[in-house]
Amino acid sequence: MTATTPLVEIKGLDVGYLRHRVVHPAVVGLDLTVEPAEVVAIVGESGSGKTTTANAIIGLLPANGRITGGSAVVDGVETAGAKERTLRRLRGSVVSLIPQDPMVGLNPTKRIGAQIAEAIKLRRIAGPALRAEVVQFLDQAGVPDPELRARQYPHELSGGLRQRALIAIALAGRPKLIIADEPTSALDVTVQKRILDHLGALVRDQGISLLIITHDLAVAADRSDRVIVMRNGRKVEQGDPRTILGAPRAGYTRQLIAAAPRLAHGGRVVPRFDVRGQDEPPPILSLTGVSKTFAAGDLRRGRRGFNALDGVSVTVPRGRTHALVGESGCGKTTTLRIALGLETATSGSVVLDGTEITGRSWNQLRPLRRKAQLVHQDPFATLDPKFTVGQSITEPLVSFKIGDRRSRQARARELLDQVALPAAYLDRLPSELSGGQRQRVAIARALALRPDLVMLDEPVSALDVLVQEQILRLLADLQQALGLSYLFVSHDLAVVAEIAHTVSVMSEGRVVEQGPMAEVFTNPRSPYTRELIDAIPGQRGAPEEVA
Repeated sequence: MTATTPLVEIKGLDVGYLRHRVVHPAVVGLDLTVEPAEVVAIVGESGSGKTTTANAIIGLLPANGRITGGSAVVDGVETAGAKERTLRRLRGSVVSLIPQDPMVGLNPTKRIGAQIAEAIKLRRIAGPALRAEVVQFLDQAGVPDPELRARQYPHELSGGLRQRALIAIALAGRPKLIIADEPTSALDVTVQKRILDHLGALVRDQGISLLIITHDLAVAADRSDRVIVMRNGRKVEQGDPRTILGAPRAGYTRQLIAAAPRLAHGGRVVPRFDVRGQDEPPPILSLTGVSKTFAAGDLRRGRRGFNALDGVSVTVPRGRTHALVGESGCGKTTTLRIALGLETATSGSVVLDGTEITGRSWNQLRPLRRKAQLVHQDPFATLDPKFTVGQSITEPLVSFKIGDRRSRQARARELLDQVALPAAYLDRLPSELSGGQRQRVAIARALALRPDLVMLDEPVSALDVLVQEQILRLLADLQQALGLSYLFVSHDLAVVAEIAHTVSVMSEGRVVEQGPMAEVFTNPRSPYTRELIDAIPGQRGAPEEVA
């Protein structure tokens, strides 16, 4: 392979999935190249063919996947139709994949360090050098305390830390090409910046090529030399980032830009609500001086506990949205779980709608469950795969023995209408829904008991930007129509700016700054808050105004 030969060269690639003896196309007539030391980003919504393209390149299509036409050459080797032995020689040493789902990508029975070591061993490294490289790659991937994390299992890490462990595994083989499939969708903006900076440095210093697959056009615009926009399996547009953002030819590209607030405002984050100077409504939820210590190992052997929260005080005004923002492991989700009574605070007070819930038993807390409900992060794991949509939505009503079968069905139809889904979906299974539709069902279920407060734990982080925009608009409409209060947990400050009235910025289990959203973004007092704002993608070289 000469210096001018592309590392990846795809010509007329057709890929489909076999269902009921018919191959349904997923990628159609795709042409794509990746040069040595080039960063190429493929952008599009869920189902556009991005991940299918990546899997086809390295022979990781599912059992029903079929390459029905075209060619895919990687480092001079034709991978379309290649035997497993040929593909295995390419994986790791030539091409590494950073998968999207950290729970699927990691072996739950092996320690993190052992899984990274497997990739390093392919380079015939052993002994102390092997252990040193394991720690080195964890550190490069942004994992704090890498020596400790190397000894832990995947279930002992947060979602963000698991994603960073996957990135460390991909780096460990020192490949020529890294395919990053939504590599930072589960990460907060500061760690996202560090990871993407590191991947960019590998491209610059070592000549590694990078193929980024993302639904986030802001990330693609910041980090790539060339952007390819896909929709329904076809390439609709490609070009350098400034051309794509400044003069998009395709209407679909303009739609993606409009759905990314950072890009629509020329790279700036503009909070939607400004409540400065307004009287704050009475609180529906108050946490005062809440601390939480988790046992770390065997305390009888003198090991210390882990302080997840340290004196956290947070207030959610009635009828408004209060956001908790910070890096993975900062204590956001722990705060939410304590507020919901799913964890017990080591010290401090939690008052929900005028009732102190600290120290109450499960039976005492149960009536309060009707006042506060939770929407989880992952729409794929939220719903029981054996339940129909109607059964999922009416499950809380059955649990609390509210109404009869007829009234529950009527309530389910009413809730589907509120979340903009047709009543015909009542008989569908979760597997028949898209990610955005599943999240709408999860929101409908949370509203079944007519709660006053809804707690949302990263509710849009797993969704592409177009669906994300729809869910945020839905939440805002429901709040206005029903007078709901939200406690909104997110690592994405641009998302928070779209929905929150007030915000608490958290770091290492403490609140470092809080106040009206517009005030915190316009005049951040904490250096950490400024760091979070500066790390938001979509600010590099964005045009001043995007149509």
